[in-house]
Amino acid sequence: MFSLQQLFGKGDKFFDLLEAAAQEAHESVRLTNELIKSPRDTQKLDDLVLARRKEKKISDQISGELVRTFVTGLEREDIEALSRTIYKIPKTAEKLAERFLLATPHLQGAEFARQAEMMTKATDVVLTMVRHLRKMDDLEEIKELNDKLQYVEGEADKLMNELLRDLYSGKFDALRAIVIRDLYELIEKVVDRCRDVGNVIMNIVLKNS
Repeated sequence: MFSLQQLFGKGDKFFDLLEAAAQEAHESVRLTNELIKSPRDTQKLDDLVLARRKEKKISDQISGELVRTFVTGLEREDIEALSRTIYKIPKTAEKLAERFLLATPHLQGAEFARQAEMMTKATDVVLTMVRHLRKMDDLEEIKELNDKLQYVEGEADKLMNELLRDLYSGKFDALRAIVIRDLYELIEKVVDRCRDVGNVIMNIVLKNS
């Protein structure tokens, strides 16, 4: 059975494509955060849709290249799993942005800065981890990055509980509480998608170390 290093080789197109996909996922979250800061700038949503479409095109290209490249079944599943999991980040970010624009009339005074920071931290780590796939022998560094990603996800969960506690305090009317909770849950899902990418990368590295 070939290892990923044997399959890819330094500078191989699969590394390039996976890194490009992670970059578009990172850009999608950046644009989502910009939209949260300036919801009237609807151009950000157009840019976000474009970033997600670019990532989808990259994902499709990876699938096409796999058809034309000899790999063992397990390695094929690993590559496809990583590509698919990365794509879920911009897909969820786009859904969050669309929902945020719809909910804007109900969000006066609501604060999303800390959640946005969590999303940024998570996608920063994801992008770094994907780039480190070229260094398959650097297990400890990738493990440290994954631990950092798991920590961010845990902190996001704690923040979610804190925000929900405030939301359920009774000071919000029912509709406003439902709308804000929906956005909180989508933000949490973006971070969860990043965690999933980290888990896939960690499994790949462990199998090929």
